[in-house]
Amino acid sequence: MSTSAATKASAPQQPEPRPAQGALDRYFKISERASSIPREIRGGFATFFAMAYIIVLNPIILGSAKDMYGNHLDNGQLVTATALTAAFTTLLMGVIGNVPIALAAGLGVNTVVALQLAPRMSWPDAMGMVVLAGFIVMLLVATGLRERVMNAVPLGLRKGIAIGIGLFIMLIGLVDSGFVTRIPDAAQTTVPLQLGSDGHLNGWPVLVFILGTLFTLALMVRKVPGAILISIVTMTVVAMIINAVATIPSWGLTTPKWPGNPVATPDFGLVGKVSLFGGFGKVGVLTGTLFVFTVLLSTFFDAMGTIMGISDEAKLTDAEGQMPGINKVLFVDGIAVAAGGATSSSATTCFVESTAGVGEGARTGFANVITGALFAVALFLTPVATMVPSQAATPALIAVGFLIMSHSVKEIDWADYTIAMPAFVTMVMMPFTYSITNGIGMGFITFVVLRLAAGRGREVPVAMYVVAAVFGFYYLMPALGLT
Repeated sequence: MSTSAATKASAPQQPEPRPAQGALDRYFKISERASSIPREIRGGFATFFAMAYIIVLNPIILGSAKDMYGNHLDNGQLVTATALTAAFTTLLMGVIGNVPIALAAGLGVNTVVALQLAPRMSWPDAMGMVVLAGFIVMLLVATGLRERVMNAVPLGLRKGIAIGIGLFIMLIGLVDSGFVTRIPDAAQTTVPLQLGSDGHLNGWPVLVFILGTLFTLALMVRKVPGAILISIVTMTVVAMIINAVATIPSWGLTTPKWPGNPVATPDFGLVGKVSLFGGFGKVGVLTGTLFVFTVLLSTFFDAMGTIMGISDEAKLTDAEGQMPGINKVLFVDGIAVAAGGATSSSATTCFVESTAGVGEGARTGFANVITGALFAVALFLTPVATMVPSQAATPALIAVGFLIMSHSVKEIDWADYTIAMPAFVTMVMMPFTYSITNGIGMGFITFVVLRLAAGRGREVPVAMYVVAAVFGFYYLMPALGLT
């Protein structure tokens, strides 16, 4: 089977564009983007199930840290703050940005907040710095600087970013499912990762993941509508049955069993507990500015890469790889960063797991309305929302990782080394460093250096020089004693 044939066999079959049917269709351009309301609903559900883990994981990361006064954030309040912010920002992105890109507390930046900011100040001070980073993002969007940076990225490098995200989310799926694990003391071994928990595939949870992956791919090959969502629901039921009849030491963050009481009362105690400038009084202006810069850089480029990758996969870009109306999307992303700080759930950003919904056929912001509504319901039904084990949801990331790569890899000009090499660096560094931001930064620096080495420096947009210099400074900060 040829590559193109394989892609056609795997990807959801899209209907032809048709005239809008009603106000909802016209507003979200559902028919115009060759989608349908059932596809958008399925996509919204698939995205929610693929990223619902954040309701559990974000409170664990933030709740395990202490500020300089020894205070912990309340776990129940963190659950509420995480779900509330995800619901609000995802709905906002759907209604204003009209793209199927859901948002929630960003992994990576929440670690920065928990381990770098909070120990040097109070929790309200740390969250205030997150709010400031969000304001700066909005300012960059309002001045057009953020859009100029995105438009300056060459098409081949954009494709490299998309492929890197595909590989990254595939690795996320493998790790979160337990199919691949980190070796605790990797310095004493030849490799940092291993198959299963001990070099072998053991246990029922891993089997659920394997069966779920094969089931998902088989449904996609058969072109079954709703393949990803069908797989998630089916494997959740299978996992619940296995959990009921077998002794399972651990499923990870989420145990697949029906909760005794599915309703939980939300606690909004953390909302608004922010001190915008208090942190500067604790650590000084220079260190405080660097803290804000660190949060800004992570959220800025993490979201940029995700937006590029998902918009490309959803076919929302033009021939030059640029997305019409991108400024609305970028501005909502800035609002989301500030909103995360305002609720003490850490910076909120675009989630790469949105590709699960795109893989299901979502093409518009109506899918976000569904995902956001589910997060809003999760405020009261958190026990139900978190009963889907990662082993049932992560097969979606494997399938979507394949789709992204198959759509993008052939569009890179591999004969032009000044594009091909930076694209390669970008796509491999995302999974290898477990960071979208690092992949983008190293790819940008490589692109600028190689174009200069080839005597083609005039072909490099000024914005790329500036961004590469910013990343260079960012990577040198530890050596300069500025972290």
